[in-house]
Amino acid sequence: MLNFDNIPVKPAKTGEIAKPGMPQAAAVSQAAPSVQPPPALGPAPAAKSPTVESVLSFEPSTPSINMTSGGATMPKTATQESAGVTGLEEINFNAARIRVDDKKIINCRADLNQLVPFKYEWAWQKYLDACANHWMPQEISMSRDIALWKDPQGLTDDERKIIKRNLGFFVTADSLVANNLVLAIYRHITNPECRQYLLRQAFEEALHTHAYQYVVESLGLDEGEIFNMYREVPSIHEKDAFQIQFTSELADPNFNTGTFATDQRLLRNLIGYYIIMEGIFFYVGFVQMLSFGRQNKMTGASEQFQYIMRDESMHLNFGVDVINQIKFENPHLWTADFQTEITSLIRQGVELEYKYAEDTMERGVLGLNCSMFQEYLRYIANRRCKQIGLPEQYPGAKTPFPWMSEMLDLKKEKNFFETRVIEYQTGGALTWD
Repeated sequence: MLNFDNIPVKPAKTGEIAKPGMPQAAAVSQAAPSVQPPPALGPAPAAKSPTVESVLSFEPSTPSINMTSGGATMPKTATQESAGVTGLEEINFNAARIRVDDKKIINCRADLNQLVPFKYEWAWQKYLDACANHWMPQEISMSRDIALWKDPQGLTDDERKIIKRNLGFFVTADSLVANNLVLAIYRHITNPECRQYLLRQAFEEALHTHAYQYVVESLGLDEGEIFNMYREVPSIHEKDAFQIQFTSELADPNFNTGTFATDQRLLRNLIGYYIIMEGIFFYVGFVQMLSFGRQNKMTGASEQFQYIMRDESMHLNFGVDVINQIKFENPHLWTADFQTEITSLIRQGVELEYKYAEDTMERGVLGLNCSMFQEYLRYIANRRCKQIGLPEQYPGAKTPFPWMSEMLDLKKEKNFFETRVIEYQTGGALTWD
């Protein structure tokens, strides 16, 4: 089982392909010296942070990708010529077979419909690991949670607030991640084995949203209140609006990689979602919800979050490897100005998540308090920086929750055979009428 706190950070040798579980954190310094940065173009304009409402009303313009309709091929721009293929190109009869060296994570011009030969074995292995990690929300009994929630003396008001706030954030957070994967990232990642994992991740994001809905429904919560919190609770709204900025630019059909500026924007998006959203924004909620289970409260919801956290740890590990592989193959993107921008974004993420911690727990509860989360978020941010080759931003920060690493090593067989419901319908029992 992958544990992000135990991932070695090793430099890549020149020409080395990233291996599973070996992020290339020092890829830039090890890259071939003959690779030179492009002429100074100036930093890409900073993306504005639109509100959730403005992005939801975004009207995309007419796409200008290379398509064939009625025998005529639409002209392509210079940017599109240098950008990667999408998999929708014309199928050329008698074309040469794909070689490993033809493949690239971004801006590849080879046929993306051919999964093999593999170039990035670590991506395929992560797909297989994710498939072996499969679970469904209904496999976890919520009966004890329902009884505790209905008991007027079962939980304090502060405990109920934590549960509702976390469900309010997470029910839309995984939808934002899925939208980013499907509407933005997938088109620009031009490697089929990486895309295979992205498809599995997209399913898991849907599964997580299903799990939160299952908890909301089981407890009989007000669905309108929970699902609309990202429009009503400032600390949740600010985190979501911060994240949507990364999707809105790349989701424009006219956006294409293939230039220094646009390749950096894609890399910025990947860091924004994998490092900040899934690597920082989820962790106050994870600690809080898993703390209930450690006190034998809300055990079903806590177990749901435990499985979700394990999935998210795997998403994070995949994202780290993709980010570092792009850096290794495109060292000119990792400029000093870009690193400064990224560290600034990570620090903003820490501040937003700390505000969320303050909002969810005004007073100490479950043996937790806000000062503990401040230290934990700094520790997590240092880990994230180290994983992608940035200097630590909070020297000396330590985790006050060492038990979180144990939670990532959850053994599915043990837990499911202890708590799973027996009315489980396997594929062989399904009816297709």
